[in-house]
Amino acid sequence: MILVFDEKSALEEYLVGKWMETARGAVSERGLFAAALSGGRTPAGFFRRLALVKDATLWRDTHIFMVDERIVPHDDKDSNWAMMKAVLFENVPIPRGNIHPVPTDCRSGTCAVRYENDLKAFFRPRTAEGGTPVFDLVHLGLGGDGHTASLFPGAAALKEKRRLTAAVPDEKRHDRVTLTYPVLNSARNIVFLVTGEDKAGILERVIGGDPSLPASGINPQKGGRLLILADRAAASRLKTGAYALNPALSRGERE
Repeated sequence: MILVFDEKSALEEYLVGKWMETARGAVSERGLFAAALSGGRTPAGFFRRLALVKDATLWRDTHIFMVDERIVPHDDKDSNWAMMKAVLFENVPIPRGNIHPVPTDCRSGTCAVRYENDLKAFFRPRTAEGGTPVFDLVHLGLGGDGHTASLFPGAAALKEKRRLTAAVPDEKRHDRVTLTYPVLNSARNIVFLVTGEDKAGILERVIGGDPSLPASGINPQKGGRLLILADRAAASRLKTGAYALNPALSRGERE
């Protein structure tokens, strides 16, 4: 499903509502809510709005993992963790033990294994033997080259079918660790947040199923749901009828 909003603020407000609805449902049904968040500039506004939610009981039952991370110190300006901590984690009553950062004090391959072990330790009691972790919600972004998470065009991680995490070497900038397709596609809810005119062309190609783009490989399994939230600029090249407008929320109204 694709929803388009006139304003980014309305899109962010809708996503906060989706988060709350999903979290409350998960806690009611399974006793906790497990989510994986992506970093970058686009979701900062969403995180600020989410930080206004002060429901201590709900945050107590919420566990947050990271979709991907650069192998830099957690206080580095390029760290997804640093941004999330400053904008979200420090401003909500979530227990520190409920936040699961990617280790970055090691080589990317070792950090990927350590992060996978954290995922297994948390999800093992909650999945069938040998089962893939199932997040209640995974939040993703879309890069200008069609990447999502740290799954870049041509990366070896795109072919990973067994491991939960993968190391992503980058000789020019920072190595990374990312969740893999098996984990992402096992989520109950996957939400893309896409904004800006510069994403219009690539969003059109992803919606069209261009197999050369990593984001096209996001395909929820086992009844999972995929939701793409875009502003008018990002959706400007989509055909009429390919998406639904959300007029109430685009006027800034709450659900």
